[in-house]
Amino acid sequence: MSAQSSRLPAGFARAQAAPSPTRFVRLAELRRRRGSEQVAAVCYRVRGGAIEFLLVQTRGQRWTFPKGSVEAGLTHAQSAALEAFEEAGVHGRMEELSFAQYVRRKGGDPDDPDCIEVVVNVHLCEVLRLSGAHEPGRNPSWFPVEKARRRLKQDRADVVAEELLRVLEEALVRIQQIHNRSRATALALRRAPFTVIEGRR
Repeated sequence: MSAQSSRLPAGFARAQAAPSPTRFVRLAELRRRRGSEQVAAVCYRVRGGAIEFLLVQTRGQRWTFPKGSVEAGLTHAQSAALEAFEEAGVHGRMEELSFAQYVRRKGGDPDDPDCIEVVVNVHLCEVLRLSGAHEPGRNPSWFPVEKARRRLKQDRADVVAEELLRVLEEALVRIQQIHNRSRATALALRRAPFTVIEGRR
């Protein structure tokens, strides 16, 4: 082969050097991205006018809200309902729209390249009843508001505790809105005047 014939056409090298529009993603990166969005269910009930929250325990024995990955084919609300049932045996009314979000960090320090930031979309669930079917070790338990605050802070870094407490406070505001509206509707129905109109003969 002559030197002339072994040379690449002028412009071929430049074309090769140009960035490709196709972006390839390494398998490790895909694994990092998987589960980068989760849902949580803030489960509550009202007893004697007092709000109580249902918390579950993590493998590390910390108290938290039922939480997990978004399931393929399900909406966020449906995924949150599934997590609440699987982790705590919850049957209830789940709000379709998320009322809050927080960021959960997996893998250590935020500056660590292996740290993954997971966005958690939070849905409110009014618990109607509990069944015995739940994941072992979760120990679902009811807590009044002050005790729930203490449990969410317990054994956590301040930045993590602050996120969970913010979600709890936003849940309280949302619950008050729902119950105030329900009371106003019930009161309006009781007070609504009505007139019986006799038909003509």
